Amino acid sequence: MDLGLIGLGRMGANMARRLRRSNIKLAAYNRNPEVTRSLSDEIGLTATTSLEELVEQLPSPRVMWLMLPAGEITQQHIDKLSRLLNKGDILVDGANSFYKDSMQRASQMNELGIYFIDAGVSGGVWGLENGYALMVGGEPYAVRHIEPILKTLAPAADKGWLHCGPVGSGHFTKMIHNGIEYGMMQAYAEGFALMKARTDFALDLAAIAESWRHGSVVRSWLLDLSAEFLEKDQTLDEVEAYVADSGEGRWTALEAVEQGIPAPVMSLALMMRFASQGNNDYSAKLLAMMRKGFGGHALKSKE
Repeated sequence: MDLGLIGLGRMGANMARRLRRSNIKLAAYNRNPEVTRSLSDEIGLTATTSLEELVEQLPSPRVMWLMLPAGEITQQHIDKLSRLLNKGDILVDGANSFYKDSMQRASQMNELGIYFIDAGVSGGVWGLENGYALMVGGEPYAVRHIEPILKTLAPAADKGWLHCGPVGSGHFTKMIHNGIEYGMMQAYAEGFALMKARTDFALDLAAIAESWRHGSVVRSWLLDLSAEFLEKDQTLDEVEAYVADSGEGRWTALEAVEQGIPAPVMSLALMMRFASQGNNDYSAKLLAMMRKGFGGHALKSKE
């Protein structure tokens, strides 16, 4: 099967490597042509220097897979591809796009007779070896057509990938997946912080994490990763207490509000990320000033 891949960042490049291991014929485009040439030398894909050239390299019906940052960059490429692709071609968006944007893009492509698939992709830097969890939405015909690609990228041909439903359902499912991830990470972080603070017990956090990995109901891949880095460093003194948010946590919290479905754990995990970014500093200062105002409590000044 032939595939056109657009975007060769960390995840896109590793997806290309996994696809080529199974002899999927691959043509690729990246805004930095040197990245494409280097990967071509490594794994034997067809390097192109423009979207026009990429489209020309593929037989009909063409299958194009976008692995670009969600938002305007993805939309720009979709707009350009809408002028280059033909009726019956398939366009897959593998970015962490907002599911409502995906539904609108599907309508845009549908008017041209182009199939649109939204694919939520999870696996990070480990996906090359372990495979990717794939959540796809789209017309059944289009999803069946790209099954060889999905089965190659997934951990196994019959595991780790799912046709979730119509267009939008893939990115919606991935959005909820990431919201759950926020909550799980926050729970682990709080638990280990509580144990670290109990200095009189002199707890070995690495040993605890390792023991929980076997038989415990809280075992998970996130715990595996925690055990690995805690074995090397339990103080984390050189790590800045700043946690970024990718956007999907925000969308999940907003979805909960729109639906009126309580999602306090995921929403509070998002708020904690905002707090780590310094966005709680001013409110904390106001709290300190109010406490001083009504109770005469001393302020702690900056040195």
